[in-house]
This record gives sequence, C-alpha cells and structure tokens, in this order.
Amino acid sequence: MNLSFYIAKRYLFAKKRANLINVISAISAAGMAIGTMGLIIGLSGFNGFDGLIKSLFSSFDADLRITVAEGKSFELNNQRFETVRKFPDVAYFSEIIEENALLRYESRQVLATIKGVSDEYAQMTGLDTMLVEGNFKLKENDHSFAVMGQGVAYALSAGIKGVNPISLYVPQKGRKSALSIQDNFNQATIFPSAIFSVQQELDSKYVLVPISFARHLFEMGEKVTAVEIKLKSGVSSAEAQKRISTLLGPGFVVKNRYEQHEYLYKTMQGEKYAVYLILILILIIASFNIVGSLTMLILDKKEDISILQSMGANKSLIRNIFLFEGWSVSLIGAAVGTLFGLAICQAQISYGFVKLQGGGSFIIDAYPMQIIPLDILLVFCSVILIGFFAAWLPVKYISDRFLIEERD
Repeated sequence: MNLSFYIAKRYLFAKKRANLINVISAISAAGMAIGTMGLIIGLSGFNGFDGLIKSLFSSFDADLRITVAEGKSFELNNQRFETVRKFPDVAYFSEIIEENALLRYESRQVLATIKGVSDEYAQMTGLDTMLVEGNFKLKENDHSFAVMGQGVAYALSAGIKGVNPISLYVPQKGRKSALSIQDNFNQATIFPSAIFSVQQELDSKYVLVPISFARHLFEMGEKVTAVEIKLKSGVSSAEAQKRISTLLGPGFVVKNRYEQHEYLYKTMQGEKYAVYLILILILIIASFNIVGSLTMLILDKKEDISILQSMGANKSLIRNIFLFEGWSVSLIGAAVGTLFGLAICQAQISYGFVKLQGGGSFIIDAYPMQIIPLDILLVFCSVILIGFFAAWLPVKYISDRFLIEERD
C-alpha cells in the first residue's frame, strides 16, 4: 500500500478523541455530501419536468412538420409529396390547415387558432388520451365536430353539452367592402365533441376541426399550410428529417418536435444548467471547510512531520499525505451524497411522497423525477474536481512554507 495513502487513512479513520479538526473534517464531508445530494435531486427534478413537458407535447405534435419556406400555404399536387407519403419510414401523413378565427359562443368571444386535420390525425397523436371531457370525434354522419383546448372552452364558457353551437368568423378573401360588416366574414357553426388539456399554451390556443370544414371556412381550396408526419417505431427522427428535407429541397422547412418548440426547450435547458451552476457555487463555498480542516491538520501534525522528515521522508511524500486526506474527505462526501440523492429520487419516483400543491388540478399530483446517468456522472466528477482543488490549495501554499521552515 502507498505509504502516503496509508498515513492519510490513519489520520482519517484511526480511533482518536474528538477535537476541532475532526469535527471540521466531518462537517466538510457532510457539506460535500449535502451539496452533491442537492445537485442530483435538482437536476433530476428538472429532468422530470423536461420529460413530462416533452411527453405532453408529443401527444399533440407530430414527429415531423413540413411547412413552406416562403409564404403561408402550398399545394401537394407534385410527385415529391407523393414520394414522401409513400416513404418507408412514414407511418401516417396528415394534411394540416392552421388559421386564426374569431370564436363566439352566446355572449362570449375569443380569438383562437383553428387547426384543420385529416382523418389520419387521430392515429398520429395521443391527444385522445389527454381529454378531460367527451370523446375524440371530428366527423360523424357527414357532421363536423370540434375538439377544443381547455383554455378556449373556459374563455367561451362552452362545453360538450351545450345546446347552441360555436360560431366561427374569418375575413373573406378579396372582399373589400360590403353593406354589412358581417358580409365581409365567412361564418360557420360547429358543436364541440371533446375538450383536451395538454399544456396551457396549447390549451388556450387550439381548436381542432376536420380539414374539409377548415377548407370551406378559410377558402383554401386544395392548399394546406403544413403537413405533419408520424414516423414508424424505431425510425430515427434525425435521419428521416434529413432525407425528407433533401427530397423536398430548399423551398420547404422540415422541423422535428424539438424544433417546433425550440425556444421552450432551450429555455428549459438554460434553467437546468443555471441551477447546476448555482448549486456548484454553493458546493465551492462548502468546500472551504476542507481548506480549513487541512490547514489546521497540517499545523496540528508538526511533530509527525518532523519525525517523518528525520526518517528521510521527502517533501512529496508529506505533501501527498495531506492531499490524500483532503481527497478522501471529498470522495466520501461525493459518494454518500450520490447514494442518498439517488435514493431520494428513486423514492420520489416510486412513491411520490412530495406532492404538488393544488390538489388534483394538475396532470400529475407529485413532483416528477428522472434519473439520467450522464447527469450523475457530471455531478460526481464536478464534486471530485472541486475537492481536488480544495485539498491542493492548502497543501501547496501552507505545507510547502512550513516544510521549508522546518528544513531551515
């Protein structure tokens, strides 16, 4: 066994009466453990919310979304889109029309985005699992129905059991003037069949209708504003996106789920790493205890150092003793903190003992957690690195000076 490590282990674990140095060393290890545990719990919490939001958006957004690079709408009457439709990676291909409209129900009105979808849309998403009222139904016996976001339904005070339909108004294309203001608008009525709740931004924005209803309301003819694609299981979204983008050319933009809400995901990642940096700063402050305990240990072991020097120990051996002592404290703290952090995260995943305030008004009732091994490795390495520098500083500047004084 390495002599420096053996002596450092004896200083750390040998039975001895409690003194201030021992107490500070224990506090140092506890501080590193608490900081490590806080990092793991914090990052796992952010991962849990990130995974939850991604799963919610995945129930509404398609794997890939194709829009025109310039303009607002386009036609599908070309061979390239037929090739995309028959692509081996494509499971479902849905034509989409998205436009804003004024919705009115009795005395209330609200602006919303009408999303006309083709028949395959129901198989493309998991929106039917996010319904809070009614059944997912867009057409029945040539009658059109709407599936509303919960926020839109709340603004209109409308439900699926209402006697009156919802009225939709959009400006007519090419109409400049008319005897009546209402003559400048296309008007249609529709009954809601269901209400969904995915995420507040989506719930207060979207109303789904059959694409035939949207074509008539917006006077779109055979044009669409987007195409949404669901890929087959196991297909790489990045590879399929690249192939389809190459096939369609620069006139079209193909976005994956991340790119459809790029700002939101970047904000979430930024918040996650901001919390990581804040907790790292707290951990750095906690590591000052290691600096203090090692400084006091070096001063306390003057006699031991003199004896070792008289026995022929060089500066490197004595320095390594105290380095190993400091590293052992940080390693113990990192290991204990990692184990406790993982245990708490796993307990939260299994039992959900920390509840969200607000009763049952949320999709989940407990804080979500997701353990990502790469994050655990990042935290552990960060703590070890901080512990390395916390031990190196006093050994470098204090022990060296003391050893020179002893030698002189």
